[in-house]
Amino acid sequence: MLKHLNMIPNTMSFFFMSVLVVTAACAYLQLQDLNPRPSLIIALSSVASLVYYFLMSRPNKVYLVDFACFKPSIACLCSKEMLLDRAKHVGFLSDENFKLVTKIIDRSGLGPLTYVPEGLLEIPPKLTLDEARKETDTVLFGAVDELLEKTGVEAKDIGILVVNCCLFNPTPSLSDTIINRYKLRGNILAYNLSGMGCSAGVLAVDLAKQLLQAHPNSYALVLSTENEISSMYWGNNPSMLLVNCLFRMGGSAALLSSHPSDRFRSKYQLIHTLRTHVGADDNSYRCVFQEEDEDQKVGVSLSKDLMNVARDALKVHITSLGPLVLPLSEKIKFLLNLIQRKLLRTKIESYVPNFKLAFKHFCIHTGGRAVLDRMQKSLELDDWHMEPSRMTLYRFGNTSSSSVWYELGYCEAKGRIKRGDRVWQMAFGSGFKCNTAVWLALTNIEPASLKSPWRDEIHNFPVKIEPIVQTAAK
Repeated sequence: MLKHLNMIPNTMSFFFMSVLVVTAACAYLQLQDLNPRPSLIIALSSVASLVYYFLMSRPNKVYLVDFACFKPSIACLCSKEMLLDRAKHVGFLSDENFKLVTKIIDRSGLGPLTYVPEGLLEIPPKLTLDEARKETDTVLFGAVDELLEKTGVEAKDIGILVVNCCLFNPTPSLSDTIINRYKLRGNILAYNLSGMGCSAGVLAVDLAKQLLQAHPNSYALVLSTENEISSMYWGNNPSMLLVNCLFRMGGSAALLSSHPSDRFRSKYQLIHTLRTHVGADDNSYRCVFQEEDEDQKVGVSLSKDLMNVARDALKVHITSLGPLVLPLSEKIKFLLNLIQRKLLRTKIESYVPNFKLAFKHFCIHTGGRAVLDRMQKSLELDDWHMEPSRMTLYRFGNTSSSSVWYELGYCEAKGRIKRGDRVWQMAFGSGFKCNTAVWLALTNIEPASLKSPWRDEIHNFPVKIEPIVQTAAK
């Protein structure tokens, strides 16, 4: 319905513009003492119509004006020792699982200091709904306040709002909370995404893009976060404990625009978005699953097949992404390999395109150290390309759907983003999904002018992360 309503002003402007062009042409001919023939008028009308239709039918370009990542206060800092100490005081872990959690944290790739909500640092921890709301409000309000300050856009000018949080879904919704806080206008298109996993941040960008293309000259505010208090697991099922070890407090806000004039002040242009869903397969669907354990305690279980599912989803995803972004030479190599394997039945390895020829920067979701290791191997990336992901995991942990924005912030703080660079944001999520956003840098990003969670400490990175020592089984 909205699509047809939006076509009305375009159709009217199309008609009047055609009439205007033809009238102007006829007037010019009469001034030259030429009597325009009907056939000439028809030809002029057709040409004017075709040109105008071509211009109007092109999708609106979408720009990223700016973004902000929330950095919690010092009161939320948590060391590995503090985390284990709180777990010991609460006393829900068995001795065997306490050793398991200690081992996971040591090998997680997280640094000595990350952030958790203050409520989780209390003894006993505060697990109330009010405390969960406080956590999310602190993160989202902090990110939005910074973003509005950066961009100078007024809240009343925002026409589209997309908020995503996987496990915390209060009533009124988080999007309603943002509308109430910033007094957004009454006809705003507001969406609240839940249960979409860590890939929802990129998915939300895709949704905002489609809405912006349907509603020209609009601003879209995209917010991504996860709620630590509501997602903590207080049981002893080993497959559910990994979430407690990896996930940390964080969130992001991004302002997208379909105003053509915003190109001159925006950081990036959105070139492509791509979504791949392999949830039709039962094994993929259940590899990240929220459920109750044997003691009716709710948690998110991670299947042992998760890495294989992610690998297979990535193969499907890059098969669709490659033709959109790769240079011709890589497309030919990929096509020849596909013909050999599928048509000629030759037993050879599938060709992995060199995506370093398509992208300068890679922002791969910080699902965990093992996930990043697998992605680096699968895509044949250098340590330099993986640095933003590994350092984000080290400093901020897995902040779920907002992690790809902390990674882009790292690239900017390092002074790596230059005009013309292409950035690949990619994230995996429950379902199972693999989503991509491709950005084109419109300007050189100067680190000195940035307000970023990395700004005051970027000189400390990268840090060397010791390899995991594999011990032989006795």
